[in-house]
Amino acid sequence: MRMKGGLFAMVRAARDHAETSLRVGVVGVGVMGANHARVLADLPGVELVGIADPDSGQAEFVSQALNCRAVSDAESLLELGVDAISIAAPTHLHREIALACVARGVHVMVEKPIATSVEEGRDIIAAARRADVTLMIGHVERFNPAVQAIKDAIRGEDILSIAITRVGPFPPRMSNVGVVIDLAVHDIDLIGWFTGSDIVEVQPQLSSAKAEREDIALLQFRTASGVLAHINTNWLTPFKARTVHVATKRKYVIGDLLTRQVTECFGFQPDGSYSMRHLSVGHAEPLRSELTAFVKAIRSGTTPAVTGEEGVASLEIAIRCLDSRTAEVRPLRKTPRLAAG
Repeated sequence: MRMKGGLFAMVRAARDHAETSLRVGVVGVGVMGANHARVLADLPGVELVGIADPDSGQAEFVSQALNCRAVSDAESLLELGVDAISIAAPTHLHREIALACVARGVHVMVEKPIATSVEEGRDIIAAARRADVTLMIGHVERFNPAVQAIKDAIRGEDILSIAITRVGPFPPRMSNVGVVIDLAVHDIDLIGWFTGSDIVEVQPQLSSAKAEREDIALLQFRTASGVLAHINTNWLTPFKARTVHVATKRKYVIGDLLTRQVTECFGFQPDGSYSMRHLSVGHAEPLRSELTAFVKAIRSGTTPAVTGEEGVASLEIAIRCLDSRTAEVRPLRKTPRLAAG
């Protein structure tokens, strides 16, 4: 009888899983999208139904690795009967794909940036609101355990300044955007998230050394709360670096987002001495944490971790950096510049 009862329990569990499993799909399975698919296929209570990409070879490769269907476009993926879709297609396709998903009542995760323009981003937000579906934007850096440790360390502090460096070599893939949209938008989002305040002043300096679009950007900001912030980003550095420095009235926090080491300086004395300590940092994969948060928001009906409005706000500041009259992109001089002395 125990075996029979146990068998019935297993059947019930399988049936309940089938009834409650969230059916998901991924549109665009390049490097980032393939990782979305990998993580979603492994999340409990989630079934990766299929992936869509016009590159049939890449689509087949990912689908075979993850044991799911491969189709060529978003419409075909929607016809498989999905509850949610993660959009990792090129940015200029985000609006079209997101609106098609929302029209079917499908929840949407959109990789950053939300769209190519603020107007397109707002179209997506409005459609999702009308359809009462979850819309989350993929600002994955918020889920980096080092970033979360920094956020915890400065919670309740009077922030004075933030300095972020995000540099590296020129990407092997050619992109239709420069460093501001590709890289700096991450840190524009972090500045708003750390301070809980809107950016109200923008002072960008942009230059182009190797690419048609800007590949060097020095961006300065002031938030409504008075915080001064600075982003240094480029595609000229031969190695990757991702660092955050936050100064508050009582402490100074330094975070390396690659090594995930966060250090806090505190107890400043009149003689210039101070104390230091390394903060505890978790080991979770940021993308897994992000997609878990997306699934949780769908199931609970709560506000997602990164809202559409937040995604548009970061995009709007990035575009202001590019559109500002002081942000004219100037090619670097071809004549050598010699160091003084």
